[in-house]
Amino acid sequence: MTRKLTSMNRHIILLVFSLLMIYPVLWWLGASLKPESEMSAPGLFPSTFMWNNFSDGWSALPKYTFTRYYMNTFGLILGVIFTTFVSTSLTAFAFARLDFPLRKMWFGILLVTMMLPTQVTLIPQYSLFNQLGWVNTYLPFFVPHALAGGIGGSFFVFLLVQFIRGLPRDLDEAAKIDGCSWFGIYWRIMLPLIRPALVTVALYCFLWNWDDFLGHLIYINSPGKYTVGLAIKLFVDTQSEGSWGQLMAMSLLSIVPAIILFFSAQRHFVEGIASGAVKG
Repeated sequence: MTRKLTSMNRHIILLVFSLLMIYPVLWWLGASLKPESEMSAPGLFPSTFMWNNFSDGWSALPKYTFTRYYMNTFGLILGVIFTTFVSTSLTAFAFARLDFPLRKMWFGILLVTMMLPTQVTLIPQYSLFNQLGWVNTYLPFFVPHALAGGIGGSFFVFLLVQFIRGLPRDLDEAAKIDGCSWFGIYWRIMLPLIRPALVTVALYCFLWNWDDFLGHLIYINSPGKYTVGLAIKLFVDTQSEGSWGQLMAMSLLSIVPAIILFFSAQRHFVEGIASGAVKG
């Protein structure tokens, strides 16, 4: 009985703290359905639900609707995920399987780059991309990821290296006997075996680039190329005295894709991280 009471008390405390943590989300949901007259009201939910905040907010910005901004965002992130897949898997395979001069030194330098804050390299990167004429294009996102850089590039390489090192080298030897080249080993053997880690890379890459407001703000200038996050900023700029309910509705919709992806692939996400840690 004492153990049950202790367990119940713990669950009650956790429930209270959970309600405190979820309160801002509930307020956000209620604010997206409120009219302007009730926006400063103390209650969570309005007396009259303004469902048209979502439909009106979708086309509230001039020239473009949020359909355009979602298409821009998905196009950008899909390109980033593809280039990240190719570059990080090839780099990780080279570090884990190939024997080349100064391999440990280069891998150490790669790990050091994980400790550099983004703000340290922000100005030199912008200066370089501006001289190359890549500002206001998506190339500042595609090219670094194609070189195993960008957001989380070194972390993805490290994760895949740890995963590949846990795979038996007998597979490589058997493939060599059958006449398979190093690229053939990478393509035919390694890629299918590291699929859980690649799913984890895809999830991280999607979530981090979806939330990369600062990078999008710096390198994208034309409203026609804006992502969802920048469109919401434009919403505030153009309607500072407009409907805050529409703003809350659009910001709520902006997190839906990330939430759906995370919960639908949560099992693969945990499996990839755990497998990489154990195999490393």
